[in-house]
Amino acid sequence: MGESFVTPGTTAVNLDLTGRSALVTGAASGIGRACAERLAKAGAAVTVLDLNGEAARKVADGIGGEAVRADLADYAALDSLEVEADVVVNNAGLQHVAAIEEFPPEKYSTILRVMLEAPFRIVQKALPRMYEKGWGRVVNISSVHGLRASPYKAAYISAKHGLEGLNKVIALEGGPHGVTSNCICPAYVRTPLVEGQIADQARTRGISEDEVIEKVMLTGPAIKRLVEPEEVAELVAFLCAPEASFITGASLTMDGAATAQW
Repeated sequence: MGESFVTPGTTAVNLDLTGRSALVTGAASGIGRACAERLAKAGAAVTVLDLNGEAARKVADGIGGEAVRADLADYAALDSLEVEADVVVNNAGLQHVAAIEEFPPEKYSTILRVMLEAPFRIVQKALPRMYEKGWGRVVNISSVHGLRASPYKAAYISAKHGLEGLNKVIALEGGPHGVTSNCICPAYVRTPLVEGQIADQARTRGISEDEVIEKVMLTGPAIKRLVEPEEVAELVAFLCAPEASFITGASLTMDGAATAQW
């Protein structure tokens, strides 16, 4: 799949978030964990939110942050959530692979609640404090599937497309108050979520797992490898830096040129 040029633990953006607070959802593993670690390294007080409370505590202990266990599909849990973060990274997500006629409606609803409604409710809670301070950063972990579609992922693609629209509205409303909002749109990232998809895709498409990687995941990118979580986290860091203060309402691809072609 090609060589990875990212060394975990290295940083490229000179970022100082001392005195800032950050909330990262789905932060017990994968992209979320990498983002929590990177923002903590920049000096932010990070809240690690995840459905897996034990895993969240391990990450929080490792970065000197706070762990919160919450089910973002539960409206009551969202209502009780206190959000006073200067930086919000909406990352939590899940996947289900099935043809539309076989897609469980309840699963479709759950995915939209976690990946679209929860970001809205979290940002809604965070904005008043950001507005009061005249500074805030919202980073939504979208996907190339927020810009393009593929079969068998109706809920995930619907949620990511919706997140792209929400992102633009946050940017328009937040801009006059010093708040930026952007989407990061990676191709397949080396995470537990993607690893779990390989078997699902193999079963749904009737091909081997090796063929899923070669013929599904890596056909589009000109760079034939998976994205590393640390690469996404470094772009999150850049979007929090002063040099990125005029970047807002954007959808920034990390896809090896996959969306550069028809």
